[in-house]
Amino acid sequence: MQARLSANDLACRRGERLLFRGLSLDLAAGDVLHVRGANGIGKSSLLRILAGLLAPYAGDIASEGGVALLDERPALDLDAPLRKALGFWQAVDGCGSPQGALQAMELEPLMDVPVRYLSTGQRKRAAMASILNRAAPIWLLDEPLSGLDTDAQAKFASLIHSHVGGGGICVLASHQPVAVEGLKSIELADFVPEPKGEHVA
Repeated sequence: MQARLSANDLACRRGERLLFRGLSLDLAAGDVLHVRGANGIGKSSLLRILAGLLAPYAGDIASEGGVALLDERPALDLDAPLRKALGFWQAVDGCGSPQGALQAMELEPLMDVPVRYLSTGQRKRAAMASILNRAAPIWLLDEPLSGLDTDAQAKFASLIHSHVGGGGICVLASHQPVAVEGLKSIELADFVPEPKGEHVA
């Protein structure tokens, strides 16, 4: 089964504010999409809708293949050592060989450190290791490069390139440029509804 992710005429509402509407996409194996836009425009909400964690105000989504989401909440037990925190998800996901992801993310020296003492970049790398071990074909990455140094950013870009090159799909929201070949992009501002009372001439 090949990975696929599609959305038709999506709209997202937060309180009384309609963040965006009329957004459609159709992604197949090998596609990587960069969602761009200012803070608060709805990039994180879009990824959570695509992940099935937030109901759209309108529209529908269809996907083939498992979905993995990386956002500002790494879903790791803050009080546990990193080894135990990652081990929980390795057991849930049925991962019997986590070592490759730990080495790729350079986490081995940190395995006995409680998650709460890790830096933002270290937590981001740990969350990415968890995604690698999940082997989900659809990646949804929210600001994956924030808090990372130059070398780690290059590593993330390389992992995304390898993932889509192997038939995966990646949707990422980032303020920073991502050096991935074949990158497509959308501006979320293009789907923000015009305020009432204002008309384009």
